[in-house]
Amino acid sequence: MKKIISSICFVLIALYCTTATHAADSIVVKSPDGQIRFKLFRQQNQMSYAVTFRDIQVIHPSSLKLTINDASIIDAARIGKMDSYKMNDTYPLYGVHAKAVNHCNGMRVTLLQQDVTSTLDIRVFDDGVAFRFIVPGAAGASRVPDETTAFNLPAGSELWYHDLEMHYEGVYVKKEIDSLMPGEWVAPPATFKLPNGVYAAITEADLKNYAGMALQAHGNNQLVMRLAHSQPTSYPYRLRYSPEDTLRLRQPAAVEGAITTPWRVVLIGGDLNTMVNNDMVHNLCPPPDKTLFAGGLHTNWVKPGRAVWKYLDGGGKGTPEVMKHFTAAAASLGFEHNILEGFWSQWTDEQLKDLVNYSKQKNVGIWLWKHSKSLRTPAARDSFFTRCRDAGITGVKIDFFDSEAKEVIDLYNAILKETARYHLLVDFHGANKPTGQSRTYPNELVSEAVKGMESSKLADRATHETTLPFTSFLAGGTEYTVVHFGERRKNTTWAHQVASAAILSAPLLTYAANPDTLLKNPAVKVIRDIPSTWDETIVLPPSEIGKIAVFARRKGRSWFLAVMNGVQPKQLHIPLLFLGKSNYRGIMVKDNAADPASLQVGEATMHAADYIDLDLVAGGGFIAEFSTTE
Repeated sequence: MKKIISSICFVLIALYCTTATHAADSIVVKSPDGQIRFKLFRQQNQMSYAVTFRDIQVIHPSSLKLTINDASIIDAARIGKMDSYKMNDTYPLYGVHAKAVNHCNGMRVTLLQQDVTSTLDIRVFDDGVAFRFIVPGAAGASRVPDETTAFNLPAGSELWYHDLEMHYEGVYVKKEIDSLMPGEWVAPPATFKLPNGVYAAITEADLKNYAGMALQAHGNNQLVMRLAHSQPTSYPYRLRYSPEDTLRLRQPAAVEGAITTPWRVVLIGGDLNTMVNNDMVHNLCPPPDKTLFAGGLHTNWVKPGRAVWKYLDGGGKGTPEVMKHFTAAAASLGFEHNILEGFWSQWTDEQLKDLVNYSKQKNVGIWLWKHSKSLRTPAARDSFFTRCRDAGITGVKIDFFDSEAKEVIDLYNAILKETARYHLLVDFHGANKPTGQSRTYPNELVSEAVKGMESSKLADRATHETTLPFTSFLAGGTEYTVVHFGERRKNTTWAHQVASAAILSAPLLTYAANPDTLLKNPAVKVIRDIPSTWDETIVLPPSEIGKIAVFARRKGRSWFLAVMNGVQPKQLHIPLLFLGKSNYRGIMVKDNAADPASLQVGEATMHAADYIDLDLVAGGGFIAEFSTTE
């Protein structure tokens, strides 16, 4: 018996040592595969951390900073109790793949500073690290937290970022971290590439009951976390709200009871495929509440899909008759949704119900736009959501949040909970970065959080659209409103635009083009078949941020190969190894080199031993649909 007990103890000790080590005031938590390490330690009387990947510094030693009511609770803290844990499970997900993997080693570290006890919760995955603070508190008691944790990036790292002037609808620029001027603002997710080719991105997850965070350059390759009250007020917020609103949101927000910060997240990958397939932002959020979502993600009223949208590409006035036509066109395309902008508010309830009933016969759901300012009170939300439910509305598009102040984040969460009770899907427009809440609330199909097709002044759309898959979209499905064949496509071709539907994807995939235009396009067969969710995604070489995006994506037994090119012509040789052993019938949509406002469609039988050679023009594109013949 003693031998057995000794053996068990040895195994437990060995298991612990593989996930974490502790020496004096230093702790190391390792990823399951051992390649990523999060080190917690004291440096110059300051609690600090560092992150390595394959022994390469991803985050140099950086200070952890948390204050409560302006007093630091961790500067002089000492490490107390440590509780290690593991997570290894999977769950269904709408997005880049159908099954998310949640595999990490975790540790809850008690930090002791005088009469304040807090916990630093650390999780280390094979593709990144995350940490958050938990500070106990009495129910009903309010305190004001603030964080200025630093992220010290390696010298020579290339950073893709935009500022906060347009909130999350900015244009990314690329700079070396050394050239950022102190005071510059960086909106998460902030993607950077180390000099040795390793990729990483900084963002946050499970944002609730707290203000959102952004990053600010402080010189010496350092980005510092800043909560919403310290951030500049965005232009959209200044445009739509009063100076009194602005002043109120600039005040630090109090939190009642226990304070649990959002997760501070660093995604890490040796290539862009790892970055795009990273599940961490969703892993760090709780699963759906079964009292709201009986079937979890697959609750019967949660229906992702493609949407038509009468806004950017003509179609006449927003009358019930015109919207019936849009519904009929959506049905012809096989699309599942029809999004109505604010013109619906001029209709009677009878007109609205008539459109809903007509659309239901064609298996198309109706969505209604609403300004978030009109939903600030529980009574206003109840009135609107009740009207939607009674009319048979499928979803609501809530717009113009334009801030990450705590009261705005509280509004997001109230809307998600209440719409779930009314069985309404949600599209957040004019919104902040996704933080994984769509795992907890599967009715949140998309959050805009991007400068999309609505921006008529964006001239270099080719660079912008080849940057977004590796920046904004790393946080979750964002709403670009894909595909336009008119002037808005700027320096991109028609084939590039069709390919954008397969790359700039979201569970609610809204098309900018008039559905009649889509139906007349020579590539309509492929357009009809592009889904809004995927079973598998592979980012292929030679994908490069801001230069080219090459994606192979599978839905069921069909594969799609989509390419969007940047501003330089390119020649590509793409092996079709992802096809596996089956034979496939391929429909291929290519550029017409002589006319960017046209495209060529061809067919061929293909298999894994084949390859595709492309001569891409500037801003060009390509998309192929491969359907198995077996």
